[in-house]
Amino acid sequence: MNVDPGRQLRAIARMTVSIRLAVSALVLTAILLTAALSSLLWWRTAEAASRQLASTINEQIVAAVRKEVSAIVEEARAAHTAIRTLFLQNVLDTREADKREFVFLSQLQSQATISWVAFGWPDGSFFAAHKLGDRRLEMMEISLTDHPGERRVDEYDVVPGDIEFANRRFEPTDFRVADQAWFKAGLGADDPQWFRVMDHATGERPSIAFAGPIDVYQERQGVLAVIIEYTRLARFLSQLEVGRTGIAFIVNDSGELIAAPDKTADELHAARGDTTLLPLARAALDKAGEAGRKEAWRSRLTSGGAAYEVALTPLPFPGWSLATVIPEAEFLGPVETTLHRLILGLAVGAVLAALASAMLARSVIAAPLSRVVGELRHVEAFALEQVRRHPSRLKEIASLSGAIAEMAAGLSAFRKFIPADLVRGLLRQGVEAKPGGSVQELSVMFIDIAGFTGLSERLGDRVVPLLSRYLDLTSEIIVANGGTIDKFIGDAVMAFWGAPQPQGDHAARCCRAALACRKAIDESGLVDDLGQPLQIRIGINSGRMLVGNIGSELRLNYTVIGDAVNVASRLEGANKSYGTQILIGAATERLARGTVVTREVDSIAVYGREEGLSIHELIGMVNEMAVGSIGWIADYDRGLAAYRARRFADALADFEAVLKQRGDDRPAELMRDRCRLLAAAAPDVSWRPVAALASK
Repeated sequence: MNVDPGRQLRAIARMTVSIRLAVSALVLTAILLTAALSSLLWWRTAEAASRQLASTINEQIVAAVRKEVSAIVEEARAAHTAIRTLFLQNVLDTREADKREFVFLSQLQSQATISWVAFGWPDGSFFAAHKLGDRRLEMMEISLTDHPGERRVDEYDVVPGDIEFANRRFEPTDFRVADQAWFKAGLGADDPQWFRVMDHATGERPSIAFAGPIDVYQERQGVLAVIIEYTRLARFLSQLEVGRTGIAFIVNDSGELIAAPDKTADELHAARGDTTLLPLARAALDKAGEAGRKEAWRSRLTSGGAAYEVALTPLPFPGWSLATVIPEAEFLGPVETTLHRLILGLAVGAVLAALASAMLARSVIAAPLSRVVGELRHVEAFALEQVRRHPSRLKEIASLSGAIAEMAAGLSAFRKFIPADLVRGLLRQGVEAKPGGSVQELSVMFIDIAGFTGLSERLGDRVVPLLSRYLDLTSEIIVANGGTIDKFIGDAVMAFWGAPQPQGDHAARCCRAALACRKAIDESGLVDDLGQPLQIRIGINSGRMLVGNIGSELRLNYTVIGDAVNVASRLEGANKSYGTQILIGAATERLARGTVVTREVDSIAVYGREEGLSIHELIGMVNEMAVGSIGWIADYDRGLAAYRARRFADALADFEAVLKQRGDDRPAELMRDRCRLLAAAAPDVSWRPVAALASK
């Protein structure tokens, strides 16, 4: 039975539907999106409420710490004023030991945060009352007249409502009150002031001291200091509840820790509080800058994948700030738990709805689109002959498939004009089709046929098959060795290595390709019109050159330009002068050293360059050469060294040795003849061992 194709196409057209009708089956997505937006709104509201709660907690902590620091400062000032008044009113004499001890001890007992009450005389003597935790006190005296270098210590036990003498001891000491900053400044000051103190008669303990001079009848008696050790602050911080796992720190302007929570810290036990979150406090101090030192500041910081609320608040003591660090999970944890349950419920409903909609979408949309995408993959890979047209019930997909097939047919006509591998490489690297490039170290190669100008004139259009076969051979080898064919200029082939795909061994790859091209041409049987085997010349150079899309917005060429490229072209032409087939530059020889066998031929000044350029002949690859077959290279190298040292007779002998081993070696013949002329002419001091090439 005959079937009319036109009738089939019309039947398919009637069966197709608009893609909008198919998408309507996915309205469920809108339902899920609405639910998701509602959940997000709820989350934001709950998050704001939780953050407000955290802010309230932080404000309460700040108020408590500010109150405590203010109380500590005021207690120190009050104690200092009280004792100073007793001295000024002559109620107490600085040398009355019993009264002095009583007054100092009473101040320690009445002021819970004070650690020391100390007095230094102008002669360097020192007396102090010092807390030893909450249950013990000590009185100490250092006299520079009675017992220099010795410290008397009386210890007292604290009992309810009183103190009891426990023991007395004498021990050596090197503490000198005259070395203390608070004492030296106090002797010369008019009013008391705050000092940072580290050294005490009992050792190093970070503290602050309120110290000032004591004058009686306008005579300076000494310096009185009321000292508060940081451990008292650490104990107070341990009493604060900063959430369940949050911590409050007191730091100074430079981020140095003043106190961290430690309930066991006192004058006997150094503070060893948890400082795990201290780096976050310091980070906040750096981030806040001057703003955090003048007013309250807060921010959200992350560490180890967790988020924290960090707040900074200036304290009444100059240069001190309170830093509270609260893990965000503490106040957002319940919110997240509720949200997870909500999301789980939505997910179950979405899965059930998605299963139903997926079955419809798969058969109507996904499967046809997958086939169309497969055809696009063929276009991307330039496998244009594999592109097929796919009918579909959706008009848009059917039209898209037809457009892809027509595009593939159009591209097929141009595939032979552009290097497909190059295009794929540029697309993989995301290189846009617009002018631009970068300077990179690459290797570039020029190949052409020796005597091609005359050959083409003699053969006319009959040269095309010969040229096509030659270009096929060289192009295939270049691509097989990872090279990028830049262009064909008549019989010349330009290619480069190292771009667009980076190649660490680009110089070695280039040399290997050159040797393979020479071998392929030799074995191809290609001959000119006179029956002579086709000869090629190759120039290779490496160096930094500009690579990229060179041209205009209308027409681009992915190519390389630069001095190193020009040198490669000159080296290809230099083969004619030296009778060689492959010449490489010094940079290529250095980069490929160890993988290739070369000999340095000469130093030349190529066309357009005045300075000497070292050129090397590429002999072969190291793993393909027999050791005994290249012994003549050492003779040539020795001759070249003698030639450059103006020892022309020695050089002549070495080049003769090369010719005896190789028979026909054009570079050795040239150098031999040159040495003969120079030996006879005896060049003057301006002579340089650099040969000038007069042509490109």
